[in-house]
Amino acid sequence: MEDERVSIYRASRTIKRRENSLYNALRSIYEDSIFVGEIALLWPELPLLANLRCGLWYSSQFESGCYFKSTDGHTNNWSFNTSRLNLHVALLAGQRGGCIIVDSTRKGKRFPDSMSKTIPIWTCVLNRAIKNHQIRMHGAGIQVHGVSDDRIFFPTRLSIMLDSNTYYRHTEDTGQGLPDWDCSLHLPLWVSETEKIAIKDRLEVWTKELESCGADITSLASSLKKPLRPLWVSQKTVIWLNEVPVCSSWDFSPIILVSASSSSGNFQHRTTSEFSWNYIPGAGDDEESWARGLSPSLFWNHVYDFINSGPELCNQKVADIVEKDRVYRAQRGQNAPQISMKPSESSGRFSLFYAEEPKMECDIPCVTSGASFGDNCKIFWLGSTNLAVGATCFAANVSNVDCILNCGTEVLSVSLENPETYLHVPIVNSKLDRFSLLRNIPTALNFAKTNLRRGKKLLLCCNNGEDISICVSLAIVTSLFTDEGLFDDGKAFGQTCITKFEMRKRLVFICKYAINARPSRGNLKQVFNFINGGSVDSFS
Repeated sequence: MEDERVSIYRASRTIKRRENSLYNALRSIYEDSIFVGEIALLWPELPLLANLRCGLWYSSQFESGCYFKSTDGHTNNWSFNTSRLNLHVALLAGQRGGCIIVDSTRKGKRFPDSMSKTIPIWTCVLNRAIKNHQIRMHGAGIQVHGVSDDRIFFPTRLSIMLDSNTYYRHTEDTGQGLPDWDCSLHLPLWVSETEKIAIKDRLEVWTKELESCGADITSLASSLKKPLRPLWVSQKTVIWLNEVPVCSSWDFSPIILVSASSSSGNFQHRTTSEFSWNYIPGAGDDEESWARGLSPSLFWNHVYDFINSGPELCNQKVADIVEKDRVYRAQRGQNAPQISMKPSESSGRFSLFYAEEPKMECDIPCVTSGASFGDNCKIFWLGSTNLAVGATCFAANVSNVDCILNCGTEVLSVSLENPETYLHVPIVNSKLDRFSLLRNIPTALNFAKTNLRRGKKLLLCCNNGEDISICVSLAIVTSLFTDEGLFDDGKAFGQTCITKFEMRKRLVFICKYAINARPSRGNLKQVFNFINGGSVDSFS
């Protein structure tokens, strides 16, 4: 009987592996991308944004990226995170009249929590902060812009682009001030009344956190002529193409939330003239578990090769293209991690894994105000601090820096006049070594201190320029600079105790310039531990 149970278990695991095959994932992404392209064509004037990382797989035409986490919208864990302000999204919406954000979910839901709650919370908090700014300016006698005196309304025809049952349920705005700026909390109907009330009770606290963290509310207020409002679109949305509304006709700046995947079932068997395959909803999620080194940009460069190869040849086709791309980048001195093979202990089969933590390509979308991503987003200077952050693959070609602190795992070939102006401190992510960053911060800090004393311009780089280099720069800014961003050799730091709130303000300062920054919570914990000598688990 026991052997029979084991056999059933193994059989079910085998079936599950086949359903989650690489070809099924790539084919599912491709099919869902067709829907995303159709929605993007309805409003061609709006920029198309990917909610990293899952959303990045669903189009080759993204103008930018953003980072709204579903965990910030989980029930009883609602949050407005000041380390992920995504202010460039609001600025783009103000400049272009709105934007379209693409994401997906595996969990059988029609929309991920990032779209159901995280982004609605974000739009509401930003609207409230902008309204407070307008009130302050109005009280000071400064003229502020605003929308018309007409009441913000929900046009009847807007139902054509809403998911079924997504007519707004919103709270009444109880704030005082200008009447023509909508600060209501707009949530989809599937969010319960109890949850809506609990979120509403936290809005005032989140608004104060935004206003006190150092975010540039003035620029937001100048850019946004209409308040932000989320709208929801899924594959079940009924759209009448002859009555698609023009964005300029709405009394708000739309944040159109497109859930790419179908929610009609966990797996659907589909057949074409050539191949049979299983559809996977939200296939782009958790790419480390299935992508085998393939990145979104590499996928779209060879999409038809993968799709036309079929289930039997897809794995080998992906392996060949990934290896060719790795060799291409390695020959040009770019970051090219080796991919190794190891057997799975549970199944005895071979699976791919990274010799170091899987990372995204250096061409991750990132924007400055009004700029598209690409070659213009290589190195970010942090205000007037003489500090810059960026990816290792771009560091060797930077000409306007005096010294380089390489926190990545790859050795960098640089041509600096003085060898002492380059230091390699290999740091791995907290998932691989919980205290790697903590152990190496003192060495990095001493190097930075020595060179900043001499007025040199310092570049901090890591594998992707988004996590470790950001955390090291946070330790340097906190330890060696004043609240005004002036280098003081650590004098102010030695006289005061830095709180979590003050650290967040410095992180917001860094993210204001390094707008593709995505520091992990584990690495931020290590920085906090170094700064205050507290428990590694005490930072939240």
